[in-house]
Amino acid sequence: MMLMQPVLEIRSPDGFALWPTAEHEGWGYLVLNGESTPAEVGTAVWRLADVNDVDPEEDDERGPRPADPLGAFLHGLLTMPDLFAPGGFRVTDPATGTVFTPGCCTGLEDWHEWTAVVEGSGPAWFGHDPDARVEWIGRVVRLTQDDEDADSPVIELPVDELRRLLAGAERDLRDFLALAARWAERQLPDRAPAVTTALARALALEAPA
Repeated sequence: MMLMQPVLEIRSPDGFALWPTAEHEGWGYLVLNGESTPAEVGTAVWRLADVNDVDPEEDDERGPRPADPLGAFLHGLLTMPDLFAPGGFRVTDPATGTVFTPGCCTGLEDWHEWTAVVEGSGPAWFGHDPDARVEWIGRVVRLTQDDEDADSPVIELPVDELRRLLAGAERDLRDFLALAARWAERQLPDRAPAVTTALARALALEAPA
C-alpha cells in the first residue's frame, strides 16, 4: 500500500539547549504525525524557528529582536509574515521501493498544491534538485522525482488513491500540530499560544482551538 507522509527537512541541532531535541545525524527528513515523540516535536519546532530566524531590518514592523535568548530565537518564527517549513509530502511505494521526495525550496506551507493536483487543475512543482513534479497522465497521477531526468523514478497511482493518501497526510499534519500545541504548553508556557499559532501558519493549517 502506498504511503504519504508529511516530512520536515532537518539537520542536527548541535549545541542547541533552549529545550530538549532528538539526536539526528546530518541532513534528512523528520516525519510529522501524532506519534512524534516530545524530543522529535522539539526538533521540529527548533528547525522551524531556526530556518525563519531572520534579523529584522531597520524600522521593520516586526520590531527589534528581544534581548533574552529564548525570545531572540523565537522572534522570526513569531513575527515573519511568510514562514518557510522546508520539506513537503513524501510518497513511498513499498512494492517497488520508489520514493518521491520534495525537492529544494519547497515547503509544507505549500502542501495545498496537492489538492490542486487531485482536482485536476494542472501539474504542480515540488522543488528542484531534483525537479519533482506531479501531473495527470490519462486517468492516473504520475509522480516524477526528477522531471529533467529521462530515467527518473516514477510513481503512478489512480487519483482516488492519491485523494485517500492526501487525506491521511493532512490528518497526520493536524495530529502533529495538536501534539506540538501540548508540547508548547509544557515547554514554553508563557509563549505557547503564540508559538502554536506560528506553527499553524508554517504548516498552512488552522490553529487548534
